[in-house]
Amino acid sequence: MTVLSLEDLAASTPPGTPWLGLDLGEKTIGVAASDATRMIASPLSLIRKTKFTDDAHAVLKLMDGRRASALVIGLPLNMDGTEGPRAQSCRAFARNLQRIRAVPCAFQDERLSTSAVERFLIGELDLTRKRRADVVDRTAAAWILQGALDRLRDQAGR
Repeated sequence: MTVLSLEDLAASTPPGTPWLGLDLGEKTIGVAASDATRMIASPLSLIRKTKFTDDAHAVLKLMDGRRASALVIGLPLNMDGTEGPRAQSCRAFARNLQRIRAVPCAFQDERLSTSAVERFLIGELDLTRKRRADVVDRTAAAWILQGALDRLRDQAGR
């Protein structure tokens, strides 16, 4: 399976199945899950990166455990919309994951997701720096996944 547009991802996955969202960082992978109706995304887990095969199997294990039908991967675009090394790394992760298992996936623009989550965790929840470090990546994954779900819902309402 190749990487799909968000609209094609929705059309090609069974209804009533959740999706996982990924925030691919340098040292960790934040993971979020939607509910089966794909209305709400929630932070799920944090994977400490080791080597790609182990990281991929950890993601696939979470997918299997949740019976998730697809992945939405955050794509860190530059502010002008171009792709830099981090975006290329995310595309490589998706491409290499397909070699292990054909998983339906799509990319979601994640510009400013981490900074938005940081502001929320500081301003609204008043979390300490140490506590924020423990939750920021999986919360960013939820932000990314929720953005994709909202985008699909908005397009369906037009």
